[in-house]
Amino acid sequence: MAFQIKDRVQETTTTTGTGTLNLDGAVGSFQTFVAGVGDGNTTYYAITDGNGSAWEVGIGTVTDASPDTLARTTVLGSSTGSKLVLAAQAIMYLLRILPTKLYSKMPAALLV
Repeated sequence: MAFQIKDRVQETTTTTGTGTLNLDGAVGSFQTFVAGVGDGNTTYYAITDGNGSAWEVGIGTVTDASPDTLARTTVLGSSTGSKLVLAAQAIMYLLRILPTKLYSKMPAALLV
C-alpha cells in the first residue's frame, strides 16, 4: 500500500451514514478512485453532502471490489467536527492540494 495523490479523480456515492463509501463511478471525464489511486492505496479525499452545505476532508483507503469502496480511515476536518453523516447523495472528489491541517505544519522551506 502506498499513499497516492492524483489529478482528475471524482466519483459520486449514494452511501448513507458514517462508514465505508461504496463508489458509484466517475463523474464526466474524471477517472475513478481505483483507476487513479489504485487498489489498496491511500489518498486524501473530500466529500460534500447532496446540497453542498456539509463537508468532510480525510485520508481514505481504496479497494477494487464490486462495488469499489473508499474506507474513511482518518478524518482531518469537517463541517460537523467529526465524520460527516451522509443522508443524501454525496459528491466525493480527490484533493489536488494538501488539507489545511497538514499544510500549516510544513516547513517554510517547502512552501514555495
